[in-house]
Amino acid sequence: MTDRVDLFEAAIDSLPEGLALLHGDSDGPFEVMFWNQAAVAITGHTAVDLVGRALPDNLGPLLGEAPSHDETTADPSVHPGRGFLARVRHKLGHEVSVIVRNLVLRDPLGQRIGSGILFHPADQFDALPRGEAGEDESVDSSQAELEDRLQDLIDDHIRGGPPFGVLWISVDQAHDLRKTHGAGACETMLAKVEKALAQGLRPAEYLGRWGEDEFLVISHERTPAMLAAHAQKLAGLARTADFRWWGDRISVTVSIGAAQADKTTTLPDLLGQARSAMTSSSLAGGNQITSAPGGDACLPS
Repeated sequence: MTDRVDLFEAAIDSLPEGLALLHGDSDGPFEVMFWNQAAVAITGHTAVDLVGRALPDNLGPLLGEAPSHDETTADPSVHPGRGFLARVRHKLGHEVSVIVRNLVLRDPLGQRIGSGILFHPADQFDALPRGEAGEDESVDSSQAELEDRLQDLIDDHIRGGPPFGVLWISVDQAHDLRKTHGAGACETMLAKVEKALAQGLRPAEYLGRWGEDEFLVISHERTPAMLAAHAQKLAGLARTADFRWWGDRISVTVSIGAAQADKTTTLPDLLGQARSAMTSSSLAGGNQITSAPGGDACLPS
């Protein structure tokens, strides 16, 4: 029978992010206890090179500290919920930029016994699909909060947490309304749409602005089919957002892309799938729902 330790090691060895488990407290050097395959691929350093030894100086920025004698640096300016930017040296000598998140590991009594380090190439962070940027700072704040929630859910799902998915929602009339009636009219309409969508949210779901004319819903529907059915309900609610501007009644519809996370999904992959599906809905004429990957757009009931 397979040993539990073997199962544990196989599970974390399959993570798409680099993972290092370090033993030690804040007063002494951290000894590497585990170094997964993704960490090998990112840094070139194998488990044989590192396990049982202190983390070398050229990888020191992974701890959030610049090493004492190397030009590599850590930059803690990135939002803490999404990690910080660190520059480390690959085993072959070239610089690698990574986004790092550090975890404190404690025993049942609360005593620190080590650290965990999760990291991935910075280009994955920079490539995170986003909605079109606007001038409203509250949209940036909403995006940051949504990203943090999504990354936490992905990490939890990898560890065996419940399934979830995202709905990327674009308001079909927003672009034209912004051009013909101005930003004030468009923002008023978007506020009405957001209020209508919020009426259809289930407990523990989250809705936020994801771009100038777009929303993101984090849903805990358990299957792609259930997620698509939920999207149909939300699309119907959006159509009830009765919007009038200076006597003109403007109909409201939305294009929705639905994407379900799995245990191999990264955040850029999940959002990329949802955006692609939403684009398919929009290109099909709007007022459509498309499930990723490769789903056909369909009219909401």
